[in-house]
Amino acid sequence: MTSALRQRYLEEVAPALQKEFGYVNPMQVPRLQKIVINIGLGEALQNAKALDAAVGDLSQITGQKPIVTRAKRSIAQFRLRTGNAIGVKVTLRGERMWDFLERLIRLSLPRIRDFRGVPSRSFDGRGNYSLGLREQLAFPEIDYDKVDRLRGLEVSIVTSAKTDEESKRLLALLGMPFAG
Repeated sequence: MTSALRQRYLEEVAPALQKEFGYVNPMQVPRLQKIVINIGLGEALQNAKALDAAVGDLSQITGQKPIVTRAKRSIAQFRLRTGNAIGVKVTLRGERMWDFLERLIRLSLPRIRDFRGVPSRSFDGRGNYSLGLREQLAFPEIDYDKVDRLRGLEVSIVTSAKTDEESKRLLALLGMPFAG
């Protein structure tokens, strides 16, 4: 069972991109490779329960068990030692990636207060897009009463596009609400 967004990509978006950018080979058409969702937890050093809460939130949002990211080196000013847990992340591919992107575009982003579109300059120069959300409550899966603390999360969309222009057009055709 393919998601509606993936179906739309295959039937409408890919042919439109191929025509617009003049690709000869259909394999040149930019496509989504993966989506990485990351929650940074600076407070996990003092509060051990913060890590469990973030793991629970992220697994509810994505339907996949997140991995705990650890510090690579010690930083004395932050009281950080190598190996300390400092965040959680999930990498989505395939069907789960398409389902998550569809829920992000159709359900979560419209629920954000004073939402005027996502910034259009958050591309990295290689066709990948990063988006920061201030709170996990934008996702309908999260129960407001069970949240111990508001946590921001970062969504990185990795595409096979070579340039930011191609990547932006791909995401815009998929329905990403860019500001401006």
